[in-house]
Amino acid sequence: MTTLTSNNPSARSPFKVDLSRGERIGRVSSEWFSRPDDERFLSLSDLYDTVRSRAERAHARTIESAAIRVEATRDNAERLELLVPGQRQAIAPTHWSYGQLCSLIGAPATYMRQLPAPLAAINLQHGLLNHRAELVKTLEMDDGRLELRAVTGPEYGRIWDHELVSSVMKIAGNGTGDTMWKVPGVLDWATMTHNPFVDITKDTTTLYASDRDVFLFLVDDTHPIEAGRLPNGEPDLYFRGFYAWNSEVGSKTLGIASFYLRAVCANRNLWGTENFEEITIRHSKFAAQRFAHEAAPALTSFANSSPAPFIAGIRAARERIVAREDDDRETFLRRRGFSKGETGKVIEMVLSEEGRPPESVFDFVQGITALARTKTNQETRLELEGKAKKLLESAS
Repeated sequence: MTTLTSNNPSARSPFKVDLSRGERIGRVSSEWFSRPDDERFLSLSDLYDTVRSRAERAHARTIESAAIRVEATRDNAERLELLVPGQRQAIAPTHWSYGQLCSLIGAPATYMRQLPAPLAAINLQHGLLNHRAELVKTLEMDDGRLELRAVTGPEYGRIWDHELVSSVMKIAGNGTGDTMWKVPGVLDWATMTHNPFVDITKDTTTLYASDRDVFLFLVDDTHPIEAGRLPNGEPDLYFRGFYAWNSEVGSKTLGIASFYLRAVCANRNLWGTENFEEITIRHSKFAAQRFAHEAAPALTSFANSSPAPFIAGIRAARERIVAREDDDRETFLRRRGFSKGETGKVIEMVLSEEGRPPESVFDFVQGITALARTKTNQETRLELEGKAKKLLESAS
């Protein structure tokens, strides 16, 4: 195994990568495309300050749903406010919390938003008075204007966005290169090299937060890991990465995904991904305890772990020859649940990319993941990727 370090002069140069292997993951790219400038941050400290500040101005409590009063006036047909126990002034629901409120009482939010505010208020009031759960949990924030950020069931277990960011900062510092974990560099398609050293700007950052969630993606791309050799004799280089997400207002679960990858392109697609692992935690009653005992330690463990098991698994898969004849190749795949058509396509993929038919477990894994990349149906693609992962794990 060869690991290039930032103390090595060659580490300041881009790394040659082979993207014909592994999976392409578009989750980070989807985030990158959808975030306006005010949701993009240039460092973890800036991100943390923002999400921590809004948490300090927020107040969560459990109240009786029947005690909430919905107000609207004919003078403003688009404005609706809530009067809740313990608050002297009316609270304005956000777009998100209004949808949550409608969901709690079983009303279609899209339809309710089309109604004049007085008519919507009548429907909401009726639903709250007849809400069978009786209790709701609110998250209210005073930011110059009293606002309802979230309304959930009473058993909702909130994990604050700043808690996730704080856990990441313990291993990644500011996320700008002060530790090995940083905002990723960029793939140069012309030279097929990944350059770890690019300026962190609004266009390149992978640290995001909106009024309803937080998402961050970091890599250790200055220490590439050599996991064997390519057919042309060049090193097959990987580096480690992870992304994490959360919503303190209930728009998504908390989750952390870790993986090895070969490059990140300018629009933040992950290329050549291997060994993808993901854990998620629903915001149920004991979510905060599960985060403390599962997610945060798992993140630290991945950050501090040795890549040796990953390297050993790749090496074992490369060395384990399972088919030398065409009949052996077809039998090998058919016994593992592949159809006749899929079997032929997997073999063709390897022939096309390697210039020879598959022989080792690693060859078959690469052929399966290559076939998966051609599938537009997500379920089909995930099924193939799952088979590839299971096959790779069987070799180690």
